[in-house]
Amino acid sequence: MKNRSVNPVSDTEQPIHPRKLEIVEAAVACFLENGYHQTGVRDIAAKAGVSLGNLYNHFKGKEGVLAFIAQIEGAELAGFIAALSDPADPRAAIEQFIEGYAAYVSLPENALLGVEILTEATRNPAIANVFAENRDRLIDALAHCLEVGARSGAFASFNDTRAVACVFLDALEGHGLRSLSLKNEDHTTSKALKSFLINGLRC
Repeated sequence: MKNRSVNPVSDTEQPIHPRKLEIVEAAVACFLENGYHQTGVRDIAAKAGVSLGNLYNHFKGKEGVLAFIAQIEGAELAGFIAALSDPADPRAAIEQFIEGYAAYVSLPENALLGVEILTEATRNPAIANVFAENRDRLIDALAHCLEVGARSGAFASFNDTRAVACVFLDALEGHGLRSLSLKNEDHTTSKALKSFLINGLRC
């Protein structure tokens, strides 16, 4: 994802072995170049410059690598989740989330990897489940912020805030995918999307 050199562990846990992170970085590169479905463990090992035995010392196989990528994604999303979970100013929190998450999903490597994961998830429910937990936590945090905003009068009250949160993520992630076809960053579209989403929350 955005920073695959991150160690997705707390200060009390053991740091991740550098070789394991190198294998993950190689796997991501292979997924982006060839697609997840077309990438084999031998391709990942070759890209990482390790033997198959070394790779299997760290991962049971390709799906194990993807599960670890999901763990890294969870660490990257933690900041968004924390900001939405206890908002002093719900409107400011939502605005910051829109800007930050739009930038995150618009990074080419994140957008491309997201396409690969989504495509493979349609074939393999196990892979879908690996990433579903991260998305569910983000949706729950966003829905909570919307509810806090509705109680304070900052936002309109919705019957299903979780559904509204899903629409938010779909819109932002769709914008991220669209950015792949644009040679230059489209600030006008980003601003319009933010305005559209914020206006939709007004009482």
